[in-house]
Amino acid sequence: MDVKTLSEVIANQGFSIALSILLIFRIDKFIQEIVVAQKEGYRQVLENTKEIHNTITNLNQQNREYYSLRFSEVQKELSGMKVGLVKIE
Repeated sequence: MDVKTLSEVIANQGFSIALSILLIFRIDKFIQEIVVAQKEGYRQVLENTKEIHNTITNLNQQNREYYSLRFSEVQKELSGMKVGLVKIE
């Protein structure tokens, strides 16, 4: 390809090529911003999931403590009662 042919191609197609290159770079930047936003969204979801897990764990622990205490109180009440069994004929 000689210089004259190359200059004609650039003169005829230069604007289209330059515009295509510009759009490619703009789309690439836009896609990178989307990826960053998506990663931030995933991080927030993970953070919220951990918080929900911790809350549920704490509630379960409180329930276990409450019912354990309640069970021991009921056991004390029952141990103080005297029940007589009578044979029914």
